[in-house]
Parts: sequence; structure tokens; C-alpha cells
Amino acid sequence: MVQFVHPARGDITLEGVLAALADPMRLRIVKVLLGQADCLSCTAAAPCPDMAKSTLSNHFRVLREAGLIRTTKKGVENRNTVREADINARFPGLLKAILKHAGE
Repeated sequence: MVQFVHPARGDITLEGVLAALADPMRLRIVKVLLGQADCLSCTAAAPCPDMAKSTLSNHFRVLREAGLIRTTKKGVENRNTVREADINARFPGLLKAILKHAGE
């Protein structure tokens, strides 16, 4: 069984969050996930339907290791949700500010 690496709240760094969100595709993934009430599979949260699965997996790994998302296994699907409370506890207002100004 796959074990996902999720840093503890205190181990989430500003540098890691900013580096992960610097990529436009990862930023779009986070936007999609935040727009949902429930968690989404990697495919459902994909910013481009024709993106290679290996590329998509890498984007989710980077987001997970930065502490931005939590991934759980449900059957054969990997279900993802943004760790909004953890990010806001470490860096109040950061995620909201980044998403507000993304694409300008």
C-alpha cells in the first residue's frame, strides 16, 4: 500500500508553499480543490484533461510534500483536499492573497 508523505503543520515552510504554488498548473490544481466541498481525485482536479499521468502525479507530490494538500486512498483513487486550516495557521491570509492575485 502506498504511504503518502504529509509534513506536520509545524514543518510547512513558506519557501515550500511559495515554490509549489509558483507553477501555474499546481496553482490551478489548488484553485480547483478549494472550489469543492469534498475531496477530488487527481484526475478530477487536473487542470488539463490531456496531461500525462506522470506529470500530474509529480504535481500532486510537490503539493503534498509542501504541505498544501492531503491525499488519502479510497479504493483505487487518490483523493485530495487542500490543507487550508494548516496553511492559514502557519501563514494567515497567505493562500487567500495568492489566489486573489493569481493570473494578474
